[in-house]
Amino acid sequence: MKTIPHDHYTYRVTWSEEDKEYVGLCAEFPGLSWLASAPEAALRGVRSVVADVVEDMNTQREPIPEPLASRSFSGKFMVRVPPNVHRELIVEAAEAGVSLNRLALAKLAHG
Repeated sequence: MKTIPHDHYTYRVTWSEEDKEYVGLCAEFPGLSWLASAPEAALRGVRSVVADVVEDMNTQREPIPEPLASRSFSGKFMVRVPPNVHRELIVEAAEAGVSLNRLALAKLAHG
């Protein structure tokens, strides 16, 4: 069984208005979090929790999630939209003189 370092995971710290504290999160372990009054403490806390969970999973010989940073991605994904939205996007792309793919990429990249 492969051992995965817990520090290769994708961590994020954000403010929780509900809790009035910072919350540390890990994308590969969406069920884990850590609340703290400072962002640095929230990050330390969630990293510690993930390390404990990974250690326990190793001990139990459970499969451990692969870090997002270690995964390969094809660069392709399919999005289904209603036919009227598809038509509107085709028209917008044609008016802009670009392909639908290029228009979609621009919209995704710029929100």
